Amino acid sequence: MLFEHSEEGEVPGLSVLPGKVRLFPRDAMWSPTGSRLKVPHMGWNEVRQALPHPLWHGIADNSRFYFVHSYYVEPAEPSVIAGSTVYGIPFTSAVARANIFAVQFHPEKSSKDGLQLLANFMAWQP
Repeated sequence: MLFEHSEEGEVPGLSVLPGKVRLFPRDAMWSPTGSRLKVPHMGWNEVRQALPHPLWHGIADNSRFYFVHSYYVEPAEPSVIAGSTVYGIPFTSAVARANIFAVQFHPEKSSKDGLQLLANFMAWQP
């Protein structure tokens, strides 16, 4: 866990980035059509690129990636938000600062865009 604290009490994280890890709020988990959204969030969802980054090279904005998670990060510094997603609520799905780039989704399970992200990571020279 890159962030300071988790939702499960004040469990310390690595504090590489300031912020908190939160559990999806069950009372806010509704789709735009009014149906209940399941937690954990499992499946494909769009990632809006919040800032340009070498790891996004060759990946269109709003590309779909595969997620499996019940928690999301709430960065203390909005400047580290590299991508965001909406699942009931908008949440940060990628963060970047200096030589750090972390994602909430599974690139290895995310088809061609996930493979592109991994290839970009391998070629990245921060």
